[in-house]
Formats: sequence, C-alpha cells, structure tokens
Amino acid sequence: MSSEDKRGAVRAEDAFDVPRVDAWLKEHLDGLTGTPEVTQFSGGASNLTYLLRYPGGPGAELVLRRPPAGRKASSAHDMAREYRVQQRLKDAFPYVPTVRALCQDPEVIGGDFYVMDRVPGIVLRGDLPAGMTLDRRRARALSETYVDTLTDLHRVDVAAAGLTDLGKGAGYVQRQVEGWTHRYALARTWNTPGFSKVTAWLAANRPDDVATCVIHNDWRLDNIVLEPDTLRVTGVLDWEMATLGDPLMDLGSALAYWVQADDDRMAQATRRQPSHLPGMLTRAEIVERYCDRMGLSAENWTFYEVFGMFRLAAIAQQIYYRYHHGRTRNPAFRNLWLAVNYLHWRCRTAIRRAGR
Repeated sequence: MSSEDKRGAVRAEDAFDVPRVDAWLKEHLDGLTGTPEVTQFSGGASNLTYLLRYPGGPGAELVLRRPPAGRKASSAHDMAREYRVQQRLKDAFPYVPTVRALCQDPEVIGGDFYVMDRVPGIVLRGDLPAGMTLDRRRARALSETYVDTLTDLHRVDVAAAGLTDLGKGAGYVQRQVEGWTHRYALARTWNTPGFSKVTAWLAANRPDDVATCVIHNDWRLDNIVLEPDTLRVTGVLDWEMATLGDPLMDLGSALAYWVQADDDRMAQATRRQPSHLPGMLTRAEIVERYCDRMGLSAENWTFYEVFGMFRLAAIAQQIYYRYHHGRTRNPAFRNLWLAVNYLHWRCRTAIRRAGR
C-alpha cells in the first residue's frame, strides 16, 4: 500500500484480535519482534485492508487482507485464491505485491486472511494529494501508463505463468452476463431499479469472446501504486477478482470508473480517481489506444461499455445490500443506492445512443 494512502483507526465493526494474529505471524514469518501498530486503509469497498507496522521501520510493514462480515457472493472474498493468484503471477507480472503468508485457521481471525509486503509509493484517489500537481503532459502520460500497464497484463503468457486453471475458458462473456444478472437480482433492494431491459439487451447483443487472457477485473488508478516523482508503476493491488477472461470485458469494466472532464455532476461526485484532469485521455481515446496495442477491434464497444456500467452497479448494490440490512455501518456505503440508479440511467442512455 501507499505511504500516502489514507489510513486511520480500525473501525469497531472491522476489528480483530491483534495479539492472536501477531502470534500466528511470528510462528510463520521470521524477524518480527514487538507488538504491531494496526491501522485500517480507508480505500476500497470490498475486502478489508490493514497496515501492521512492527518496530524496526519500513521493512517490518505488512498489509493484511481479510473479507468483510455479512452476506457475500459465493465466489467473492476468497482469500486463498487471491493469495495464490498473486503468488503464481508475480514472476510474469512484476507489479504484483509479494505475498508472505496465508492463514486458513478460523480460530485466529474467524476466517481466512493473508499478509503481503507493503508496496512503496502513492495511490491516487479522487483528488491529487496536497501539494501535488500534474500539468497536461504528465496527466496524459499517467493515463497512457494506466492503459499500457493493462495491456502488459493482458499479454502475459498464461501457460508459462502456470495459470491455465485460473478460469473456465471459452464462454466468459456469456457467463459474466448471466452471473452478474443473477447476483444483482439477489442483492436488489426496494430503492434500486430492476435493470431488466438492460440485462435483456446484454443477453441479446452478447458477442463471442475475442480472446482469453489474465484479466484483473478491478483495473483503476486507485489500485495502481506509483513512484511519487516519476509516476512509474511500483505495484498493482487488489487481485480479488482476477481470472482468465475476455480482455475487452476487463477494459469495459475499467472504464466504468473512468470519469472524464466533460461528464455530468453525478459522475464527478462519484469519481474515485483523478481521471478528470486536463490532459487525461478520454474513454474513447483509451479504447483506441488499447485496441491499437492489442490488435483488437472496438466494433462492439457499446456492449462492453454497458456491461461495465451494469457490473459496477451490481458491485455497488452488493455492497449497499450489506449496509441496507445493517451488516455494516460504514457511512461510505449509505448512498450507494443513488449510484446504482444513476448507472441504470447511464446504461439505458448508452443503449439508446447506439440505436440497438
């Protein structure tokens, strides 16, 4: 995680038995002494992430990842899978954090968790850190790094990396449309739309897979760690949803988060990365650059655009479901139902614009 990333005291609902975790870590890792200072990262809305700082400086800093409490999708928050994906992908994609230990003993923390080395650098969230500025040239270069690093991931040799069993193979697009349609229906609350016309359109306009590669499935600037001065990538975080799948589905999901300068006020209010800055590539420019580098066609881009926004709505709805039913009191989740309604409108607008 970033030395500039926001951390604070551990929320009461997210607390764990620090002495028990400390004892387990010292049994499985060498060189840890003293009692760790524990803080919680504020970024992210799925798995919970903490910094454990042991006496002795930066070399004794570990990041702990664990699932949230409450209802979860059956395939979500699999700590063992997330740990092993990073372990196997590290040699082929050097920006993966170094994982250190996986605990699957429920007596320690109540469920699986793992720890990894802290990645040095900064994470850019909604706005630039205090004192940091980006002129148009550097902003453009950063947005190019954002898309070019994704193409680097999509070019990883799956077989050489030992990841052929990471996904289910062909049929990814169909599985994703059906799976997210089902998950959204399970998580829907009274104050959010049914998305029936959107999901029917996705099912009727579904293209075949264009390729099968390693995809991140949560590609955002705030999951990329950067060296503060050069903005060189030092790490990529949050591999929870990584799998083998269609690369354009990954790009569509990524651009659902990409809020550009001319987007409306609601989009700006939900922005999680500084993609609005002058000089940043627009979504259309990112698609063009990505497809040129990958040798792919953007002919069916509206499908991937709509899918990305629907998938984001479903993720937000799953998180909001927990808040709605009192399974988390995190105030950041209180108004996610508004974002779900907004994304429904965006999906319908994109479909009408395409005239399909």
